Amino acid sequence: MAKKILWILIAVLIIMQFFRPGKNITDKASPQAIGNHYPLPAEVKDILQVSCFDCHSNNTRYPWYAEIQPFGWLLANHIKEGKEHLNFDEFASYSRDDQLDYFEDIEEVIQKKEMPLKSYTFIHRDARLNDSKMAQLLRWTADCRTYAQKAASTHPQLDEPDEEHEEER
Repeated sequence: MAKKILWILIAVLIIMQFFRPGKNITDKASPQAIGNHYPLPAEVKDILQVSCFDCHSNNTRYPWYAEIQPFGWLLANHIKEGKEHLNFDEFASYSRDDQLDYFEDIEEVIQKKEMPLKSYTFIHRDARLNDSKMAQLLRWTADCRTYAQKAASTHPQLDEPDEEHEEER
């Protein structure tokens, strides 16, 4: 009986390999990307690419185990949820108020050490945020909030809400 169950499990695992999720990879640069609308120093961009963009952008660096199901499905779901919360490649499509809220949210999750997720940094050790990286990100988000507020006072017509993303908040 145990042998039969083992063979069934092996068969199920093999069959699962034929059902793969789509990849979160694009070859197009997004005109709505945060770096096109806010100052993004190279060192901050590097931190975001290593610690945030895999789940919060339109391009994910996939590890080898993403090719093995059910791990690929779990990653695809995790990425989908991450992008639903915040997508740096679509940042300019959010209303100005939402952008300001996102900068505050980023600060909060960094200060509380909620992001990047422990499950992510367990495997991607380079994504861990030390005190220096956290300080850089916090300075950057504060600068971006100031930048957005100044832009709002000089270009109030840009504060129109984006109905598509308004429902997500």
